[in-house]
Amino acid sequence: MPPDSRSIEEEGITLDRIKLVEGGRFQEANVRQLLNTGPWPARNPDNNIADLKAQVAANEKGVQELGAMVAQYGLEVVQAYMGHIQRNAEAQVREVIDALDEGEFEYANDQGSRVRVRIDIDKDAREARVDFTGSSEQQPDNFNAPASVARAAVLYVFRTLVGEDIPMNEGCLVPIKLLLPDASMLNPVPPAAVVAGNVETSQVITDALYGALGKMAGSQGTMNNLTFGNDRHQYYETLCGGQGAGPDFHGADAVHTHMTNSRLTDPEVLELRFPVQVMDFAIRQGSGGAGQFHGGAGVKRSIKFLERMTVSVLSNHRLVPPFGLAGGEPGARGANWVIRASGERQALPSSGRVEVNPGDVLVIETPGGGGYGSKG
Repeated sequence: MPPDSRSIEEEGITLDRIKLVEGGRFQEANVRQLLNTGPWPARNPDNNIADLKAQVAANEKGVQELGAMVAQYGLEVVQAYMGHIQRNAEAQVREVIDALDEGEFEYANDQGSRVRVRIDIDKDAREARVDFTGSSEQQPDNFNAPASVARAAVLYVFRTLVGEDIPMNEGCLVPIKLLLPDASMLNPVPPAAVVAGNVETSQVITDALYGALGKMAGSQGTMNNLTFGNDRHQYYETLCGGQGAGPDFHGADAVHTHMTNSRLTDPEVLELRFPVQVMDFAIRQGSGGAGQFHGGAGVKRSIKFLERMTVSVLSNHRLVPPFGLAGGEPGARGANWVIRASGERQALPSSGRVEVNPGDVLVIETPGGGGYGSKG
């Protein structure tokens, strides 16, 4: 998760169309050889191999369960129900589209790029056109997002607007036409760096979609990606923050919003396995934007290091605050800094890398969500 990558080669080993399993055997020697190639080989291939084996095992379990379902009900019945689920999702999204108004929105990253989206509604066809024309061109940094990221964000947003409890599936996108400009930050050309695309730009896309539809103020808009490690330890976590408010609800405090879909390691486990101490982890009271419905609050997290480590932070909304909507106030911006063992405070940018020594403390404040509606 390098904060300063300029090409995808700097972000790890790319396994491009290789055979992981052949004849029922995991091809460990070949995979391990690939992990050790290139100018930036994998730092801990044993962990990568274990992850890949777990993914292969999970897929094999899925194959077995699907086979058991077919054996019990028959292939024709299983395929029919797959079609029913997708057609139902399509129908539910068309009902949502019936009630939507057209709109557009533009939202900036801290590093200066912008996501622009316009949503047009065809009431007769009961379809929506989601057009990202006007978004920034492909970036020299790593905030580019492969087209699949924008597609996933659109699927997510329209699925959340459905009132029924339906499975996430391809049928949700049938009534939606998605337009992504070529060679833009939302549809980059290889070998563009993309490590921040899935974790940061995805959040900007999601908030921009909600803003265009007038459904929700900006949430924290970042995953606050934190990685630290040395030759013996490697760790990665994302941090919760404030949720944006909507036309009939307050934003939640201290939650992983939208595209994050992860949770923190328990402090006891973190301190047991890594040479760190969690000194502080608390809600940032008052960091949510004011409004008729207030935004959720972010958090403050402080970690002391007991060994020399390299720390990387990849985050957003340290300069651009999460937006309020319909007269609501923006949420508080986040901040990153290090307190050295000497007491010196060193400010960190939205995305950056720093070396820490025993006794140094990293402090991250995550953004609050925007408020919705004027506070009367």
